[in-house]
Amino acid sequence: MGNRRRLLCWASGTMIVLGTGHLCLLALTAWSGVAGWVDRGMWAAVPLALAGESGRTVDALQNKVTFWAGPASFAVPLILLGCLIWHLAGRGVAVPAAFGWVLAAWCLLGGVLLVPSPFFAGTVAGMLIVVAARKDARPAALRPS
Repeated sequence: MGNRRRLLCWASGTMIVLGTGHLCLLALTAWSGVAGWVDRGMWAAVPLALAGESGRTVDALQNKVTFWAGPASFAVPLILLGCLIWHLAGRGVAVPAAFGWVLAAWCLLGGVLLVPSPFFAGTVAGMLIVVAARKDARPAALRPS
């Protein structure tokens, strides 16, 4: 039980650090774009393009890239999933291995497509979830006492 909890805490900590780091990096590199959203109002992040407007200016495209790389990226759900797994590990609830497999596959694909990228660290978190789930799934006769 303690070993499974430790694996899940490492996995969730990795996810929280990856997501938070991604948002902090965006804040450092694109602060003017993010601050512009505050100045221009809530809907300035991705403004609607009217029929007559093309919205193809460099500033408009940079604004959209900043939005999709920041608050609309994988970072927020990754932080939430990490917090949920941390909470479940603290209560001793097993996390299904399918979550780990999907997270590992998604991060592996993202790491291959976005090289160099810290996506590969998410693969480690996914595999830790799988290993923790397998420790829980062993028959009682095979568990160390």
